[in-house]
Amino acid sequence: MVGIASAAIYSVLEPISKATGLTIANLNAGTGYMFLAFGWGCLFWQPLALQFGKRPVYLFSMLATMCIQVWAPHTTTNGQWIANKILQGFFGAPIESLCEISVTDIYFQHERGRYIGLYALLLAGSNFFAPIIAGFIDRGQGWEWVLYWCAIFCAMGFVFLFFFMEETNFDRSQLVGHEPESEYRVADATPPSVSDDEKKSVESPALEAASPSPVPTTPRKTYLDKIKPFQSADLRKPIRLGGMVARPLIFLTFPVIFYAGFSYGSNLVWFNVLNATASLILAGPNYNFASWAVGLSYVSPLIGVAIGSAYTGYGGDRIVLWLARRNKGILEAEHRLWLFTPSLLLIPFGLILWGVGAAHAVHWFGCVFAMGIIALTNTIGLQLSVSYCIDSYRDLGGEAIVTVILVRNTMSFAIGYGVTPWVTNMGLQNAFILAAFAGMAQCLTFLVFVKYGKGLRARSAGRYAKYVEEMGRAGVVH
Repeated sequence: MVGIASAAIYSVLEPISKATGLTIANLNAGTGYMFLAFGWGCLFWQPLALQFGKRPVYLFSMLATMCIQVWAPHTTTNGQWIANKILQGFFGAPIESLCEISVTDIYFQHERGRYIGLYALLLAGSNFFAPIIAGFIDRGQGWEWVLYWCAIFCAMGFVFLFFFMEETNFDRSQLVGHEPESEYRVADATPPSVSDDEKKSVESPALEAASPSPVPTTPRKTYLDKIKPFQSADLRKPIRLGGMVARPLIFLTFPVIFYAGFSYGSNLVWFNVLNATASLILAGPNYNFASWAVGLSYVSPLIGVAIGSAYTGYGGDRIVLWLARRNKGILEAEHRLWLFTPSLLLIPFGLILWGVGAAHAVHWFGCVFAMGIIALTNTIGLQLSVSYCIDSYRDLGGEAIVTVILVRNTMSFAIGYGVTPWVTNMGLQNAFILAAFAGMAQCLTFLVFVKYGKGLRARSAGRYAKYVEEMGRAGVVH
């Protein structure tokens, strides 16, 4: 629902501009600020969610987004529009990083690829589905109701989450069968009761622990217990918010995590370019699409998202297993990066067909087909980048994802802020030829990490272990 609220205006930018006097550049700049707040807002919401519970953060995010959508139709100046978009991004930030961590809370590692792929399908799908319905809403009720309906959808989402979503936080610092305070410690000497023969067989320090007590029987939660805004276990945890805020910034120094954010952001950039220019091109003089027709053209990206999700999910798992068999049965995180290979051709092809084709008034089907190709590559980049990060540093969990989102959304802000003057000043043809080669160059970087990624991960093993231990004490290791 938050994804729908963030993308619904893309097919009605022209009507909003005519009604409010805001230029397309102003509207797209506001979207850029929204993406910036989507990313950096995670530094606020993610620690709160891990500390006090994900359920209250999800609920508050949905409620706040609903209120912001009610306000949005009444913004009449550029300052009000920018403020509205910044607040929308800040309060909607949990959509960017918490969902992936909820997946790791619920599913085992060998199941996560499938469900992260499903998350990618729903997230990207909502972003392309929203402009479709927005065009028809604008035609029947006016552009203001596009935003009012987004508020209604958020209200429906709030009710659904309130009654059906349980808390998924689990304090992993407490070992089953032990008191919370007791920890394993490495002994400095062999215990006196060990015989001489047994001493000779000991090749590593002995692992001491308090004698395990019987496993406690936990009463089954009632339905009312499950839907409480806060769980008592989360409220009893020591406050460790400072480390949770600092670590995602520290993780920027991990090359693999930074690359995952760069890869994700580089692919999302073309999604932003597509959305920023859709009304400009399709509602422009060459095609003269009405807002409902601009919205209907987003059926093509929906199809592209479905194909991309199937490719990286079901098909990708099979390809990765095949590569592991060729590697003597060892699965490396970098194996998944080979799935970027089709994007080397699809990214420049889609961008040239979209921009250069529109500059030469290619048949409208060519532009609509290009939208599907760009959406396909966007979905590939989303799923593979997140999976590479999680596969490489699984135990860093949600905090590494926050780092990825910070990089990604900072890039999205830059392109959202500058895309309209860039296209206007360079012209569609030159701007999208440049974009095509930039996209190809960006995609080629996956080969660098196929070759050197494993070595970079090995060199960061010491720091990885340090932060896993630190997060383990905080109870946030997945």
